[in-house]
Amino acid sequence: MTTINILQQPTSTAWLDQAIANLDIILLDHSHCERKAAAAALNLMFRYPSSRALVDKLTAIAQEELEHFTLVNQWLDRRGIPLAPLNAPPYGAALRALIRRQEPERMLDFLLISCLIEARSHERLGLIGEHCPDPELAKFYRSLMASEARHYGAYWVLADTYFDREQVARRLEELAIAESEILSTLHPEPRIHS
Repeated sequence: MTTINILQQPTSTAWLDQAIANLDIILLDHSHCERKAAAAALNLMFRYPSSRALVDKLTAIAQEELEHFTLVNQWLDRRGIPLAPLNAPPYGAALRALIRRQEPERMLDFLLISCLIEARSHERLGLIGEHCPDPELAKFYRSLMASEARHYGAYWVLADTYFDREQVARRLEELAIAESEILSTLHPEPRIHS
């Protein structure tokens, strides 16, 4: 397994066991995650439309997230899983609560939280790809890893583009500690970010 250096703690084996035992729910949640990731990129573009580098990078990310949404939905169809709502785990709301309200700190926090979410997705999709008992589904998950890595890298590069590197590193460490604490208790419902 690859260690992702911006994450403070690796994913627990308890999460992996829960995910592998509930692959249909994980796939459904993955569909929701891809849609939310596209929406997050679009929301940042609308919030900061004069930041050209941000708009360009996030346009590409939003498009790729929607492509992944389509691919995951094809897997749902193959496995006979209807697209349905799911209760969200506390992860996203807990991270959003850490976003400072004043600019420019707000922009930095949005970028770094998106970076952390993408990094955690990269790690967890890789774990599923490594341990999934269905070889085709495992291959699919491994195929997504490079784009997830690009996404978290893009958010980090954007933070580094608009903010002082020391400020970025300091705030990223603070948020990464909080992100790991949020995941320190396994959510009872299987989710990509639980």
